[in-house]
Amino acid sequence: MKQYTLITGGASGLGLGLSKLFAKDGNNLFLISSNLNNLSAAKEQIEKEYNVEVHILALDLSNPQNFPKIKEYTDSHEMHINNLINCAGFGDQHDFKDMDINLQLKMIELNCNCPLYLMNTYINGMIKENSGHIMNIGSLASFFPGPYMVTYHASKAFLLNISEGIERELKGTNVKMTVICPGPFTSGFVAKAGNTYAFEKIKPLSCDKVADISYKAFKKNKSLRVIGFGNKMSIFFSRFFPRKFVTNQAAKTLKKDA
Repeated sequence: MKQYTLITGGASGLGLGLSKLFAKDGNNLFLISSNLNNLSAAKEQIEKEYNVEVHILALDLSNPQNFPKIKEYTDSHEMHINNLINCAGFGDQHDFKDMDINLQLKMIELNCNCPLYLMNTYINGMIKENSGHIMNIGSLASFFPGPYMVTYHASKAFLLNISEGIERELKGTNVKMTVICPGPFTSGFVAKAGNTYAFEKIKPLSCDKVADISYKAFKKNKSLRVIGFGNKMSIFFSRFFPRKFVTNQAAKTLKKDA
C-alpha cells in the first residue's frame, strides 16, 4: 500500500501551506476540505510543482455523518495514512448568550470530534507499522479560557489535552505526536470568527511563516510547539496568577470594553 499524508483543511490557509511543504519532501497527499474548487486548484498546483500524487475529497467535516466516508475512501484506494494532519477548524466570537448554538455544535464536531475520529481510525495502522506521525493544530487559545469565544477556546484546550494524553500512550512505539499552538496569523479565520478587535491589538504572523515553523517542529518530532516568544511568555507567567485574573485579561484581549 502506498503511503499518504492526510491533511484536513489542506486546500487553503495553513493547511495549504503545510500541504506544499509535505509535497516538497516527496509525500503523497490526501487533502480534505469542504471547498471543491480550492481542492482542485491545490491538487493541480501541487502535482505540477512537486511531482507527487494528490487525492482530494470534498466533505463538510462539521457533519459527523461524513467522517466514515474518509475511511471508506482510503480503504477503497488502498492508502496507508502514515501522517495525519488535523488542521481544519474555525472560531466564532459572540457573547455566550447570543451564540448560535447550532454553529457552536458544528465547531465542536470540526475542531474536536473530527480529529478524535481520524486519530482513532488511523492510529492502529501506524502502530502496526511502528511508524507514523500525527500533528494537531491547536492554538494559544488552548491554554486560556476565552470569554466571548468560549467554544473555540474550549475546543482547542480539548485538542491539546487529547494530544498530550495520546502521546503518552504511544510511549514505546515509533509513532509520534506533535501539537502546534500558534497565536494569531493571517488566514480566513478572522473573517469567519469575527474577532477583528484582537487582531488589531496583536500583529499576526504570516500563514507561510506559521506553516514553516510547524513543519520544522514536525520534522524534529517536537511534542509541543508554541509559536511566538511572547506567546510562550504569556503561557509561562500565567501560572503565577489567579485563574480569574487570567480570564479577565483574556476577556480584555478579545472584546473592547470587556
